[in-house]
Amino acid sequence: MQLNTQFMWETFLAVLKGVPVTLAIVAVTLLVSAPAGFLMAVKKAGEGRIGRRIITVYVSLIRGTPVVLQILFLYSLLPTALNYLIKEVMGLSYNIFNVNPIFYAYVVFILNTTAVLAEVFRSALSTVSKGQMEAALAIGMSKPQAYVRIILPQALVAALPNICNATVNLLKSTSLAFMMTVRDITAIAKIEASFGYNYLEAYLVIFVVYIILCSAVQGAFHLTEQGVAAYKKPVAP
Repeated sequence: MQLNTQFMWETFLAVLKGVPVTLAIVAVTLLVSAPAGFLMAVKKAGEGRIGRRIITVYVSLIRGTPVVLQILFLYSLLPTALNYLIKEVMGLSYNIFNVNPIFYAYVVFILNTTAVLAEVFRSALSTVSKGQMEAALAIGMSKPQAYVRIILPQALVAALPNICNATVNLLKSTSLAFMMTVRDITAIAKIEASFGYNYLEAYLVIFVVYIILCSAVQGAFHLTEQGVAAYKKPVAP
């Protein structure tokens, strides 16, 4: 068997056009999921029993179901139900199916990543002793000030490796966005391969592209870890 190297090069150039779409999904997801996950972690560590139970159910539901199933529900079943509700029940003429499919991708990955990061931040916050919060409140700080100035910098060091893993997993999971007709890396490769059935070459191309992207993410997080951990280094007398 001989690989079509010319097709692989042309597919590689075509796939590069999908990289911004993939990275946009990752960026938007993290920008929304990181603060939402942190707030969930703080709430789960708080005293409100009802809030803790709701968050626990949400995290268990999202983490206990495959991403593919969430995509099928949010992209296929939910729009059909909403379209019936809007047109038949409310009598409006708006067509829900005209919504850009990338917004469905945002929703799916935000819901999934928020649940993951909520557990990441919960675990990281548990590494900081409660006495530090009590001391901050005792000297007149508010809770938000204590979190920003004392708790979060320490918890971030413990959370970064898991945040890195979550980001890499998110980046790989975006390959499922093609199921929502989003023209990402995987979708473009599959379209290119469909003309001449060069699926092996196309899959090898996106294999390399994802390795490059994931390695870049891991390298960026490694540099970030070194930077935020600098305060742990002993100060010379």
